[in-house]
Amino acid sequence: MTSCQLNGLVKIMKSFAVGELKAHFSEVLEFVKKGEKVGILFGKNKKTIAMIVPVNDKNTTKRKIGILDGKAKISFQKDFSISEEDFLNL
Repeated sequence: MTSCQLNGLVKIMKSFAVGELKAHFSEVLEFVKKGEKVGILFGKNKKTIAMIVPVNDKNTTKRKIGILDGKAKISFQKDFSISEEDFLNL
């Protein structure tokens, strides 16, 4: 198990260099199947460049409404129509 630096946070997770990942790919998938995240290390410094994460069938991350207020602009054609209920259930 390797300690990796990700976005300024220290996380403990299983990590593999690219060569190890190739050689032990089936084992890596077993870790992921059990719900673990696996880091992929690259280069002489073995920097984490990617992660393999389990697929989550249901998105559990709640999104804050209005997070792009003032940062993004959207416009619709005059004849565009959608109910509020349909819009929120997209």
